[in-house]
Order: sequence, then C-alpha cells, then structure tokens
Amino acid sequence: MTRKSVVVGMIAGVLSVASFAGAAEEKAAGPTPTPQQASVQAGALEVLANQQFQASEYAKALPMYRKLAEMVKGEPEKLGSIEEKIRVCEKNLARQGKQVNATASPAAAAIPVPVGPPTSAEQRKPHPAPKAGETLELGIKELGNFDYDQEKGGNIPKDVKQLAGTPVRLRGVMIPMDQADNITKFALVPDLFACCFGQPPQIQHMVVASCPDGKAVSYSPDEIVVEGKLNVDEKKDDGYIISIFEVSVTSVKAAPR
Repeated sequence: MTRKSVVVGMIAGVLSVASFAGAAEEKAAGPTPTPQQASVQAGALEVLANQQFQASEYAKALPMYRKLAEMVKGEPEKLGSIEEKIRVCEKNLARQGKQVNATASPAAAAIPVPVGPPTSAEQRKPHPAPKAGETLELGIKELGNFDYDQEKGGNIPKDVKQLAGTPVRLRGVMIPMDQADNITKFALVPDLFACCFGQPPQIQHMVVASCPDGKAVSYSPDEIVVEGKLNVDEKKDDGYIISIFEVSVTSVKAAPR
C-alpha cells in the first residue's frame, strides 16, 4: 500500500476538539487539513492510545482506538490491529464493570488546547541571515513564525527561504510516519496533545525529518532535539501542499530538561 493511499484514507477521520471530546458540535474554523496533516494527527493519536493501553488505562485508550478505527477503515492491516486492542480494552473494562462513552475521552476532556493569535507580517520577527558554519537552534513554532496559505501556497517569507541548507537544531515531539520501530521518517511537531485534541498542526509548524539510508531511530515519547540540514520548499502530493520544512537528520537526542 502506498503512502498516498494511507494518508488519503485517514482524511475522513480528522479530529477536532468538538467531536473528539464531546464538548461542542461546531468545528473550529480553519483551512481543510491536508492528507499529511491528517496522517500526522492520526499518528499522534495512536501514540497516545498506545501509551494509555500499555499503562492499562483501558478507559482512556478505548475511545482513542475507536476513533482510530474510523480513521483507518481503508487499511485492513492496521484496522485489524486496532480492533484487537479495542477488544482487549472492552474485555478488561467489562471485568472491571466500567462503561465508556464511544466518543468522549477522559484524557481529551481534561486537556485545554490553547489557540494563539495569528502572526501577522507586522508582528513577526524575521529570521536573521544564517552565518557560515553556524547551527541555528530554535523551536518548531519559532521556525514557522508566519501565516501560511496551505491551499494556495507561494507565501513563504524571504527570510525563511534563505534558511534552506542551514544546519539546524530543532526541539519538538516525534510522531512516526513509517513504522513504530526502527523509524526512518517522522514528523516533528510542537505539542503531541494539541496535535491530537486540537486542529492538525499547521504546515509551517511541522517538520518532516528523514534519516539517512540504512539508519533508523527509536521512538521517544518525550521532547527531542533533532539536528540536520534544513530544506525549505513547498512539497506537493496529489495537489496538496504536504510540507514546507524537511530535515535530513544527522542526530536525534533527548531534549535537556
């Protein structure tokens, strides 16, 4: 199965705070998520669901897996694994005599998702021109500190474009994009919980990190620091702009606490 068919199959299940937490019926305003954004959001949800499952928090894991099952209906292999975990959750909860709402998650309901104001051209601080031999160190939102039209594209600021080819050291949270173990490609996002229970990460707040051929990294649930060479370019797939930031990874480490 190609990556394109996987991510397109996920787009129908894009989450919002309203639908997932059962808090309201209106969806938050914003552009239509791209397949890549939907894929990243599904990956973040699966990471959280697995964490709760492994901790035997079946009441929290079950609604997450049910939502995931909706998101991967077109992927029989992945759907089978998720349905098996749903059965395990239900079996354990039945033993405990607990009932779980099919759409609401206790974890989601308790998590406030801040929505920051848009960054206008007047408000943003342009990135200084990189110096030769310098490694640029910053957070994901600091890198993408601009408004971006993900449907039309073409409005990446000039000072951001000039960062292409710069060695960078970026802090963020890992979401695997290929597999759970021996990860060769992952998305780096600012916040895992906001990614799951809020709107999908904006294109400018998501970095696609790729390991060199023959190299892989292990999954980390904590904040990490990724080093590598930054590429700034509008990448499209099936008419969608799926990324503007990519990093060729040279190092992945746990972020200092």
